[in-house]
Amino acid sequence: MARAVSSDDTWDLVVVGAGPAGSVTALSALRAAPHLRVLLLDRADFPRDKCCGDGIAPHVGDVLREVGAESVTAGWRPVDVLRLSRGDHAVSGRMRRSVWVIPREVLDARLVAHAVAAGATLRRQRVREVKVGDDAVTLDGTLRARVLVGADGAESVVRSALGPARAPRRALALRGYAPTLPQGAGRQLIRYGERRQPSYAWAFDRGDGWSNVGYGELVDRDGAQRPTRALLLDQLELLLPGYVEGGTAWRGHHLPLSGWRWDQPDGRVLLAGDAAGLVNPMTGEGIFYATLTGLLAGRAAAGAIADGSPAAAGAAYRASVHRRLSRHLRHTWTASQLTRRPRVVRAGISAAARDPAAFDGLVELGLGDGRVTARLGLALGRSLLTQTRTW
Repeated sequence: MARAVSSDDTWDLVVVGAGPAGSVTALSALRAAPHLRVLLLDRADFPRDKCCGDGIAPHVGDVLREVGAESVTAGWRPVDVLRLSRGDHAVSGRMRRSVWVIPREVLDARLVAHAVAAGATLRRQRVREVKVGDDAVTLDGTLRARVLVGADGAESVVRSALGPARAPRRALALRGYAPTLPQGAGRQLIRYGERRQPSYAWAFDRGDGWSNVGYGELVDRDGAQRPTRALLLDQLELLLPGYVEGGTAWRGHHLPLSGWRWDQPDGRVLLAGDAAGLVNPMTGEGIFYATLTGLLAGRAAAGAIADGSPAAAGAAYRASVHRRLSRHLRHTWTASQLTRRPRVVRAGISAAARDPAAFDGLVELGLGDGRVTARLGLALGRSLLTQTRTW
């Protein structure tokens, strides 16, 4: 028989998952209402590794500044140059705003430390059972939350408790760390492959002699054509020769790619980051979505609790995410469908090589909350027309 829930196990806000989405949720809620009792749960001790490209876009820095955690990038050298290529088509340009490449082992531990310093309680616990009641959410029969935020990743236990949902498109990526090669120093390299689109290899210079390297591609919904580890490594070596040798810490990860629209149920259970199925379908970038939804989830939770209506948190959170991301998600979904055609990828690279504004537009679309602007669309159309005339 499960033990009774004690008053000490009742929390204003419980956040499951202490990655960027979860830690920023806790920081955001405590920023809005420092008196809240906030519990941050994770199945691992920190620091811990996490499969990721480790790219920290400037938009992430904007979010972290809003919760007082901008110092997490301290000591890491920014990267300014991005090179995109496919076959003989390539463009290399300086991004308008710098990015960072910080191992998740470092980034996540720093964010957790900020959340704890702000007043959150960190507890190691693997959540196995979530029950939504009329007046609270009970986890594992041992603790209660007035509002619960699921930030527990692609295989979210919290999301499962809300009932069956349509399976998103997924990509599978393999990541490792390898010594930075001369051609990759001070750069983020992305080279598109020939397999199921979007598919690309990457090498992101961390600035300390090592690069985050890997390869990922779209997989079937039923997993029937799931690529093997050997295939992923072979593709990385084919597209970016030399990075497999000397590589270490290889880890694989599924990415639930964002779709045309996003939804959040009413009620006191919110989903953030990968648990909400928010990963850029063009690039696989997820840290911006994780931190932004964490920011909005924390504010919604704090506001609903302050109003004495925790069950209103879901509706408030849904509205705030739609205001910030709905148009962007429609644009990235549309762009991801177009880029499943190799000639569109080539046209995009060619357009970016000719027009710096098109280059900037692609960066915003893939790393932040950008949209397909009229200028970007026109540049892409001209590039496609040029390709047609030369065939």
